[in-house]
Amino acid sequence: MGCASLPSAPTGSGDLGVVVERAQGSLKVINTTNRQMLGSIDGLGDLSHASVVYGRDGATAYVFGRDGALSKVNLLTRQIDVRVQQSGNSIGGAISQDGSLVAAQNYQPGGIKVFDAKTLALVADIPAEYAPGKLSRVVGLADLPGRRFVYSLFDAGEIWIADLGSPGSPNIAKITKFKDVGRQPYDALLTPNGRHYIAGLFGEDGLAMIDLWAAEPKVARILGGYGRGQQPLPVFKMPHLRGWAVAGRHAYLPAIGRHEVLVGDTENWTEVGRIKVAGQPVFVIARPDGRQVWVNFAVPDYNRVQVIDTQSRQIVKTLEPGRAVLHMEFTPRGEAVWISSRDDHRVSVIATDSFETQAVLSVDAPSGIFFSSRANRMGF
Repeated sequence: MGCASLPSAPTGSGDLGVVVERAQGSLKVINTTNRQMLGSIDGLGDLSHASVVYGRDGATAYVFGRDGALSKVNLLTRQIDVRVQQSGNSIGGAISQDGSLVAAQNYQPGGIKVFDAKTLALVADIPAEYAPGKLSRVVGLADLPGRRFVYSLFDAGEIWIADLGSPGSPNIAKITKFKDVGRQPYDALLTPNGRHYIAGLFGEDGLAMIDLWAAEPKVARILGGYGRGQQPLPVFKMPHLRGWAVAGRHAYLPAIGRHEVLVGDTENWTEVGRIKVAGQPVFVIARPDGRQVWVNFAVPDYNRVQVIDTQSRQIVKTLEPGRAVLHMEFTPRGEAVWISSRDDHRVSVIATDSFETQAVLSVDAPSGIFFSSRANRMGF
């Protein structure tokens, strides 16, 4: 466990966050207002594909390591409170609406595990068994209203919803299964209002969508055939979806293997446009007010970031903040974006109005950036 020097007076958590140091297995705790690093939390294992969710206090973070470890850390004391080795290979997780449960999505063994958020005691173990003896890797895990989680089964082509019931009820998960959703769902997003769960399909053009507000939710196929008639390109890095790509009425989505961002109308989920970009998009992230969408790319274009104006749907800026841009995170109100450049060992803070660099922080092989404002957002 690692601990840096602590502040001499009590401090709030609303402007805190963490940057993952993937090679070190540690987190840098940062302050988004002062644009500075406050200290480190060490001993977190393999963070090569680390993900972080926050408890409702904004000071408690849950870190999901690629090695299957789940760690509960305190950003104020900069210590690990609890750590459990819950699987052999994990790529992320989610926290329930009421903040009482934390769920991890696992590749090995395939399935999800749900834990008590205070103690990390195991509450439910739900194998993703889609055929006798066959377990699927789980992706696209997100929280739903109530103590529910929705997730996709990459190998099975299915989407499941696990309902853990009301607090105090027996912890027996009720599972709803949607089958034949499409080939290889690889990631998913939950719209900010919690209504639509959309899984991208790696094995075919298009996406699978569930309207969770429907009396009888069903899977619908949307944006099908966006690569029809074109020569498939090699995919250098799996793109990500999540809820960051929804801006106002429209969803901005990375097209697999294409140098394009798809624009979908969230009222009827039809394609209304495409935006040509510099490379294969990985993250397509909307500024909190929805006026801009920022895009980073797979190799060989992963030194670039492009900014889309959502009014004109035009590229208004191309930036080169450093080599191997892996992640971007907007400050809570969107006046700045923090960008990690792994191979240049730095994080750049860039103003979203002037595109000027406000600060550059030295961080060892930074990857994911996660701010405590995520504590108040569904699907994050």
